[in-house]
Amino acid sequence: MRRRRGPGLIGTAVVVGGAAHMGAKSAQKSQAAAAASAQPSAEQTEMAQKAAAYDAQQQQAQIDAAAAAAVAAQAAPAPPMPAPAGAADPMAELQKLADMKTQGLLTDEEFTAMKAKILAS
Repeated sequence: MRRRRGPGLIGTAVVVGGAAHMGAKSAQKSQAAAAASAQPSAEQTEMAQKAAAYDAQQQQAQIDAAAAAAVAAQAAPAPPMPAPAGAADPMAELQKLADMKTQGLLTDEEFTAMKAKILAS
């Protein structure tokens, strides 16, 4: 009688086919795991959205501040020039200057300079 060595042709095909099948399953699991790790989690997505919203808010605040400064620079009225010294009563002119200083239209230096001009005339 002849003795067989190993599982034979059919047994070898089953073993090889089973290994190929297991290799394909393992590859599918690896791909699924890689796809899951490549996608950000809901928490990561939420954090990224919050960070983007914060950045946008900060940028808008800077734009608003720059716009407000530009409007303030354009809206600041130039202090009115007093009438020539000989045209009006010096006391009335001094009273007008005092009122403008009180309203914040003149600085201390401007008030002092204009007062000196009125008193010098």
